[in-house]
Amino acid sequence: MTYASRADVSPFLAMEVLKVANAREAAGKTVFHMEVGQPATSAPARVLEAAASALKNKPIGYTEALGIAPLRAAIATHYRDMYDLDLDPARVVVTTGSSAGFLLSFLSLFNPADRVVLAEPGYPAYRNILGAVDVEAVGLPCGPETNFQPSPQLMDTIEGPLHGLLVASPANPTGTMLAPDELESLIRYCAHRKMHFISDEIYHGLTYGRQATCALSYSDDVIIINSFSKYFSMTGWRLGWMIVPEDLVGKIERLTQSLYISAPAVSQYAALEAFNCTDELESYIANYARNRDILLRELPEMGLDKLAAADGAFYIYADVSHLTDNSLEFCKRMLAECGVAATPGLDFDPVRGKAYIRLSFAGSTDVIEAAVEALKGWLG
Repeated sequence: MTYASRADVSPFLAMEVLKVANAREAAGKTVFHMEVGQPATSAPARVLEAAASALKNKPIGYTEALGIAPLRAAIATHYRDMYDLDLDPARVVVTTGSSAGFLLSFLSLFNPADRVVLAEPGYPAYRNILGAVDVEAVGLPCGPETNFQPSPQLMDTIEGPLHGLLVASPANPTGTMLAPDELESLIRYCAHRKMHFISDEIYHGLTYGRQATCALSYSDDVIIINSFSKYFSMTGWRLGWMIVPEDLVGKIERLTQSLYISAPAVSQYAALEAFNCTDELESYIANYARNRDILLRELPEMGLDKLAAADGAFYIYADVSHLTDNSLEFCKRMLAECGVAATPGLDFDPVRGKAYIRLSFAGSTDVIEAAVEALKGWLG
């Protein structure tokens, strides 16, 4: 039997590590989970209450493809409150997680064989989804000299036609952020070259020291992808959103109707309360900040002193080139020998990722402290 080549995507190594770590736990062995970018906390209490109320009092069926009107309005209000932006709710598209947002973006913006630039290191699902729809992912090597972020100067080194750029600030796996002028410069660069600009903003709200800048501050001709998974601690609810130019809304709506009809109704009703949970959400961020401080203090003492800035999100991207030239094998050994589950950098950068690992600090402080002690013993 012959199958389509577009299905031949690379494995998502973070999930592969999680699978092995879960098997280790099932065998009664200790695991310190630092492999998956998933908050250890539940959804906020008011979100849980709203879900229970919806199950009891609302018909749980299909919603409009673009999402229920009150949620689209609440998201628009969020942009006014957080970024001082006046956003028409008609431009808001509620999606089945950010993953659906990426798929809808790529399908509506690019034709087969178009070329889209991705910073490396970067979230592996970008290139996998692009490949699945026959769009070429063009990796742009980004290192410490540019804070692991793209720049117009780096973009100019790429030969051949380009049709889009996808950026994330804060970024996965590095946690690095673009300064406002850097973000604006990239948006203007893409506009000049008639390239689509997609901004992954799912880690907005999870920053340490300064707020992230929304790409909408500089242009309405950009695509924004966001999610309730990270800041709002709702990963399993599979709910995200897009902000798109007005003339793209109809195309996205028709794609949504055919691909998955609508985002989960219960999740949408519950998410209406997510924007009213600031105190609880800020306590989650305070926990991440404590965990981040522990790792930034303790990892250099173990010899892991080449770390990305970690100004946002909940990851540490660490250079381990003095310890290994194969981050995949290194992570396998680390899990087997001291119980710390981390993601190899090869997940995020197929070439230079062999010298890096990513540690998530989205878990409880107790887990982070125990993992630090385990690493100290293992690294000697």
